[in-house]
Amino acid sequence: MSDEHGGSTCLVFGAGCQYRNGQDTPRHSLVIAADGGADHARSLGLEPDLIVGDFDSISSPPPQGGSRIIRLPAEKDDTDMQAALKLGWEHGYRRFVIYGGLGGRIDHSIANVAAICLLAQHGGLGLLVGDGIGLTAICDGSLEFPAWAPDLASEHTISVFSASDRSLGVGEEGLKYGLQEAEMDMVMSHGSGVSNEFLADRPARISVREGTLLVSYPLSAPSPAWSTRLEATASLGPLDLSLSDHLNVA
Repeated sequence: MSDEHGGSTCLVFGAGCQYRNGQDTPRHSLVIAADGGADHARSLGLEPDLIVGDFDSISSPPPQGGSRIIRLPAEKDDTDMQAALKLGWEHGYRRFVIYGGLGGRIDHSIANVAAICLLAQHGGLGLLVGDGIGLTAICDGSLEFPAWAPDLASEHTISVFSASDRSLGVGEEGLKYGLQEAEMDMVMSHGSGVSNEFLADRPARISVREGTLLVSYPLSAPSPAWSTRLEATASLGPLDLSLSDHLNVA
């Protein structure tokens, strides 16, 4: 699967911790800020194409209208980040790099991890940028890392977790610990994928036949090639701008 923008990346900025990893931002054609993420984007000299949110975390006064401002209610089911990803998807993007999606409130971090799993299950790819570490999710597909020479004195581990109740046909190739046609589950009762290691000058591959995997790896590693057997869906669903009917408001 390749996205209709020829692999172009949508950059999304959230209001969480911003980590300086000494890396250039990837090639992109669309920048979306979720609320206070606009402050972070502008600190990097990037003016967002779209700013979405209820504007409870932006430091400057919220913009007063304009075609690139999408104002959301404070009480709603979607987080500002989820809304930003849905809008990027509606613009045709299937690859997302997310800054400010980790750190800060742990509930928001967990929601953002769930969001990249949603992207994967709809045929897309999201990367959450952390402190020298990237976290992504793949569904019925693979990540292939080119051979490289990691600095063994610094971070060179890669970890794999099942984000599904069961993930089948899990493979880890070209790493210190190999795995073939394995089964993983969310509570790691079938073994752990934590802290595997890249090997010098060896390509590496993570794959899953059925299910969703979370993969963390050092951002110093070369960007992996991604593939999935899923066809991208037309939509991630409509924006949820109201509270669920299942909730009772006190």
